[in-house]
Amino acid sequence: KLGQMLLIGFRGLHPDETLPVVRDLREEQVGGIILFDYDVVLKEKNRNVKTPDQLAGLNRWLHDLSPWPLLLSIDQEGGLVNRLKPEYGFPATRSHQTLGELAPEESKQEGFLIGSTLREYGINLNFAPSLDVNINPDNPIIGKRERSFSSDPETVARLAEAYIRGHHNAGVLTCVKHFPGHGSSQADTHLGMVDVTDTWTDAELIPYRHIISKGICDMVMSCHVFNRHLDPDYPGTISSAIMDGILRMDMGFDGVVISDDMQMRAISHHFGLEQAVVQAVNSGVDMLAYGNNLDFDPDIVVSVKRILKNALEDGSLTMARVDQAYERIRKIKQRITI
Repeated sequence: KLGQMLLIGFRGLHPDETLPVVRDLREEQVGGIILFDYDVVLKEKNRNVKTPDQLAGLNRWLHDLSPWPLLLSIDQEGGLVNRLKPEYGFPATRSHQTLGELAPEESKQEGFLIGSTLREYGINLNFAPSLDVNINPDNPIIGKRERSFSSDPETVARLAEAYIRGHHNAGVLTCVKHFPGHGSSQADTHLGMVDVTDTWTDAELIPYRHIISKGICDMVMSCHVFNRHLDPDYPGTISSAIMDGILRMDMGFDGVVISDDMQMRAISHHFGLEQAVVQAVNSGVDMLAYGNNLDFDPDIVVSVKRILKNALEDGSLTMARVDQAYERIRKIKQRITI
C-alpha cells in the first residue's frame, strides 16, 4: 500500500534490469512513474525520451515490470511544457495560452490529439491541464511559459473542461494543477519558497470548483505556494487547512491528490524529508511525487517508505489514512485502459 502512494522518476532510455526502477516497481511496488526528456541535474537531453520507437519499447517494459496497473505519467501540457517534442519525432502541440484565444472546441481537439499521442506510447496520465489563472503575466513559471488559458477564471474553467474531455475521449487520465493556484506568483517554487499572500485571490479556485462539479476531475496536483491567509504556517502541499479544508471539505473532492514534486526547493530546502512526507499525507495528499530530476536519489523510494512505516509505528500517521489513500488510488487505477 505504501509503495502505491509513490510516483517517481528515473534515468533510463531502454529496458535495463540493472536500473533501480526495476526494484522500485517489482519489489517496492510504486504506484506511478513520471517520464522526462531532459535531465536537470546532468543538464542533458534523452533522459527517458529519444524517439517514438524507443519510448514505446521503454513504456511496454515499465508496464510489464509492474505487478499492479501502473500510472505512467508525463507533463505534456502543450507549447513550451512538452516532453514529447517535435524534434524527437512527435506531433507539435499548442500552449494553453494559444488555446485561450480560440473556441473551446479547439481545446477539446488539442486535448484529444495530445491524449491520443500519449495513449499510442502507453502513457495513461497527463499532468495537465494547468488551471492556473494568468493573474501575473510576468510569472516566471506560469505566465512567461504560456501555461495559463486566460486571466479570466471562467475562461480557464471552460477551456480546461474541453481539454480534459478531449483526453477522456482518447482514453487518458488528467490531473489539474497547481492547487490552490500558482498564477499570481512572482517566483518559481522549483527554486525556493514562494509567497502569494498578497497576490492570490479566491477567484483562482473557480476553475477547480467547475471541473469538480462537472465530475471530470480525475486527480488534483497540490502546489507548494505559501499563503498566510489560507495557512499562516505551511505551504499548500503540507497544509491541512488548504488540502483537507478547502479541496476536500469545501469543494467535496474525494479523488486522488498528488503532490507537486517533493524535491522542489520550496519544500526540500525548508522542511526535512521526514516532516514533509508525513505532513503531506496527513494533509490529504494521497500520492507523493519524486521526479528524481531536481535531485537524483536512486533510493528515494526505500527512504520514503521507511519514513511512512516509522510514522505508522509511532502513531504520527494512521493506517486508516493510508487505507483511504490506497482506496482512492485503486479506484483511479480501475479506469486505466492502457
